[in-house]
Amino acid sequence: MMLNSPKIASVLKLPLHLLPNYTDWLKERIDHHQGTHVVTLNAEMATLAEKEPKIAEIIRKAELVVPDGAGVVIYLRLRGYQQKRCPGIELAASVIEKVGQQGNLVAFYGGKPDVMATAVQNWQKKVPNMVIIANHGYLSPEEQEKWLTKLESTQPRLILVGLGVPRQEFWIQQHRHLCPNATWIGVGGSFDIWSGMKNRAPKWLRENHLEWLYRLYQEPWRWRRMLVLPQFFIRSLFF
Repeated sequence: MMLNSPKIASVLKLPLHLLPNYTDWLKERIDHHQGTHVVTLNAEMATLAEKEPKIAEIIRKAELVVPDGAGVVIYLRLRGYQQKRCPGIELAASVIEKVGQQGNLVAFYGGKPDVMATAVQNWQKKVPNMVIIANHGYLSPEEQEKWLTKLESTQPRLILVGLGVPRQEFWIQQHRHLCPNATWIGVGGSFDIWSGMKNRAPKWLRENHLEWLYRLYQEPWRWRRMLVLPQFFIRSLFF
C-alpha cells in the first residue's frame, strides 16, 4: 500500500513536505514497511545545501523533509504557508515510542560513548518492550564494519543517526541500502538531550522560535554557525 504523497513547498529550491501531522504520516509508512529517509530541515542545512550540491541532492531524494527550524517556518509563512514547526527531536521521540511499544528493533548510532549508553538506558526505562541496538559515533574502521554487518543482519525498523549535519546525512545515504525498509532519521544532538547531558530550551523559547538562542547559550562555540540565520532571513525576503 502506497500512501498519498504530501504537498511540497520550496525552501531555497529545496523540497519541504507540507502535512498537518508528520508523525501520523510517518507512522503509517513504518506500519507498511515503506523505507523512509527523514530530513529535518533548518536554516543552517538549507544554506549549506546551496553551497554543497551533494547535500542538496540528498535532501531532494528524501521521502520526508520536515520544517525543523524556526527560520524555515518563517520562510514558509512569508509565502503564505501556515505550516507549524516540526522539531526533529520530537518527531523522532514519538516514532521511537510507537515502534518500541510494538516490541520492534530500534538502532541508535552516534554521540559519545557515555552519552549513548545513558540515552539507551533512559529509553529502555521509558519503553521496556523496546529492543535497542546501539553504538557511539567514535568507531574504528573495524568497529564500523561490524556495526554495519549487525544492522544488515538484524534489520531494525527504525535507525536514528546522530552524527551532526551533514555527516549524518551522508552516512545515511551511503548505508541506507543495508536496511531498505527501515525509517532513517538524522537526529543531530538528540542523544545528548535524551541522555540528560544537555537540556532543551524552555517551552516559551521554543514556542517563540528562539530555541536556537538557548542552544547558543549552551554552546557558545556555535556562534560562527549561527551567522547563517540572518543570511537565511535576508534570502527569505527575496528568494
